[in-house]
Amino acid sequence: MNADMPGNSVNAPGAESAQTPERSEPGQASAARVAAVVVLAAGAGTRMKSRTPKILHELGGKSMVAHALAAARGLAPERLAAVVRHERDRVAEHIASVDPDAVIVDQDEVPGTGRAVEVAIEALDAVVAAEGGSLAGTVVVTYGDVPLLTTGLLAELVREHEAGGNAVTVLTAVLDDATGYGRILRGGDGTVTGIREHKDATEDERAIREVNSGIYAFDAAVLRDALKQVTTENAQGEKYLTDVLAIAREAGGRVAALATTDRWQVEGANDRIQLQALAAEHNRRTVEGWMRAGVTVVDPATTWIDATVCLAEDVTVKPNTQLHGATVVERDAVIGPDTTLTDVLVGEGATVKRTDGTKAEIGAGATVGPFTYLRPGTRLGPEGKIGAFYETKNAVIGRGAKLSHLGYVGDAEVGEGTNIGCGNITANYDGVSKHRTVIGAHVRTASNTVFVAPVTVGDGAYTGAGAIVRKDVPAGALALSVAPQRNAEGWTEANRAGSPSAAAAARARTAAAHARDTAETSQSAASPTKEEGK
Repeated sequence: MNADMPGNSVNAPGAESAQTPERSEPGQASAARVAAVVVLAAGAGTRMKSRTPKILHELGGKSMVAHALAAARGLAPERLAAVVRHERDRVAEHIASVDPDAVIVDQDEVPGTGRAVEVAIEALDAVVAAEGGSLAGTVVVTYGDVPLLTTGLLAELVREHEAGGNAVTVLTAVLDDATGYGRILRGGDGTVTGIREHKDATEDERAIREVNSGIYAFDAAVLRDALKQVTTENAQGEKYLTDVLAIAREAGGRVAALATTDRWQVEGANDRIQLQALAAEHNRRTVEGWMRAGVTVVDPATTWIDATVCLAEDVTVKPNTQLHGATVVERDAVIGPDTTLTDVLVGEGATVKRTDGTKAEIGAGATVGPFTYLRPGTRLGPEGKIGAFYETKNAVIGRGAKLSHLGYVGDAEVGEGTNIGCGNITANYDGVSKHRTVIGAHVRTASNTVFVAPVTVGDGAYTGAGAIVRKDVPAGALALSVAPQRNAEGWTEANRAGSPSAAAAARARTAAAHARDTAETSQSAASPTKEEGK
């Protein structure tokens, strides 16, 4: 509900839908095509206390206005307009990126939702007139901060509106506690006779649980003519969209309502508390939708799945897992626990646990984790492995290759069947430029090998423990870094006098000397004398 509308105490409790697998298909929303949808997106949203415009705050992986636009576009309207004002350029750019066909309309200095819709109709009339037509039929008005409203509910509103031949049809909600909301007043025939603000309602009227959502379907001609009659002669000095209802009724038009018991679909967000409540409900619906579609979610309470994620049947999602962006998980894969994936493709039957991954690909049957960091450009082949405490970046890892533990592979290629030993790293940065390491197929590298890029290791090669590979290694060769070991006796006591290490060294030296003396004494006692030898 919009704060500048009588009968509404909070901003637009309409909302775009959680995009579960059962979402309505675009173009299937209503029997008649909607002439236009107007999305009001001009508010400042000061209660968010944010540099980010309210409608650009996100839930479920998309901005609130992106959810709202998706629900509106699902009606397949002939025209879609978005009215902007606060942070105009930033909001308009975002809307254009989400829905390039949306008509961006600027609200002028006249405040109020009535004026916002009026400038939208004027702009749409001009667009349609330029194409040789006129805007006629059903016009739906909704809001940019209503992220759980579904195309399906909007379609019901349109069907109710058109079936009744209504001038105006208002979407209403039935609440357990309607305190603060404008009550819907109905006549004996069920039509809407008015909207009474809570503060002006009688005790009997306050008992009404049906409230105004601020979302409407209008006949375009009725809306156009009525808006011309709406004035700013009120305490707020604004043009109220709700005034259209009374004007339409006085002109003999039928004003009706469609009530929903799903309050979340008509809830907006004015502050971060309300936004979080909507985000939690959106996620609950999304997670439940995937479970209905054949996904096992072990702990829904700790699982977050964006609206843009795609999961196959028989995927298992374990606790404390977040799936974001364009992540796709194929059948029989197991994700989690304690895993966050953003824009990651996970192949069939793969296992990913205790991992943070972004813009990576994990092949079928591969295993990742625990405690693994997949940076952008990582591509792990089928049956491959990236194990514990590993970081990868811009790396192509072949089928069946294994990077088991404690290492870093960046700007590299690792061939099929290669086994990278513990503690290996690719030294890819020389302080100015990144360089590439190429490791062939079926290579075996020993612990603590360092590949100083650019360098190439041929197929079937081996490295020795602690090798520093600075030169290319031919196929089948053994790369060693061998230097004689030199022990500087007494170094600790001489250079770290008074330290625990020096004290331990002194004790060990004394004990060793004592052991030698004891051994020598024992050997002398056991040796025969000259007389005994005669």
